[in-house]
Amino acid sequence: MSHSHLTAASESSSNFQRIIDNALEAYKKRTRNDLLAHPLAPQLQACDSPGAIIAVLQQQVQGIDQSRSSDDRWTKWLDPTVNVLFAFSATLGAGVGMVFSPASVVFAGIGVLLSAAKDVRASQATLMDMFERIESFFRRLEMYTEIPQTAEMMDTIVLIMVEILSILGVATKEIRQGRMKKFGKKLIGRTDMEDALKRLDKLTQEEARMAVAQNLKATHTVDERVRGVADTVVTIDNRVASVDDRVAVDVAVSTIRWPVSSIRWPGSMIRWPGSMII
Repeated sequence: MSHSHLTAASESSSNFQRIIDNALEAYKKRTRNDLLAHPLAPQLQACDSPGAIIAVLQQQVQGIDQSRSSDDRWTKWLDPTVNVLFAFSATLGAGVGMVFSPASVVFAGIGVLLSAAKDVRASQATLMDMFERIESFFRRLEMYTEIPQTAEMMDTIVLIMVEILSILGVATKEIRQGRMKKFGKKLIGRTDMEDALKRLDKLTQEEARMAVAQNLKATHTVDERVRGVADTVVTIDNRVASVDDRVAVDVAVSTIRWPVSSIRWPGSMIRWPGSMII
């Protein structure tokens, strides 16, 4: 890697780290929780798959609502959210060498919120509406997690994680102060929560559009390469055919036998030595 590329990667890492640090500080001021120091953070940081993360978070879900249908609703939204954030976090970590997994603190924030919701049953319906709305945002990104990320896409990924932290921070603060039911009526109005959800919606739409464009670009590149290979194969095939034709001609020439004894010139007849020529 060239010096300029190393410098750019270092600057990206520093910038991303600063953005995430600022988001964590804002979360800490809202909730009085330091997610990096929370017991869930190292536990989630050690998880090496989305399934392992979901298993940890499901432990926080237990006790919120014991009905089967509600339990399914509480866990259903986790799948696309965890899958997308885990893939994005892996991309950021591999691409710019983040000190910690940004997604691990987001997952810790989810765990803190779920834990707080256990004690405030009146707010659980509103909280579920919020989670299902988040699920719809991440569902649109789930199919694009394996597409190579551009620099612009990675910038958007960081902003998505920041908005998730903002939403979790606002919800955790309100649920602890017992205002979630009033605060979150259908999540409408000019509130911190609604503004953050709108920003998250916009960012995930933008990320999806960039992913589609990147996928089309990659498909076009592969198609052009396949065409180039096909053209090369046709050229080689034509050359082989030409060689085959030449070999056939050479073989034909080598097998020619001239019937000299039967040659007749006009008006005369050839006799071999010792005979008369008429």
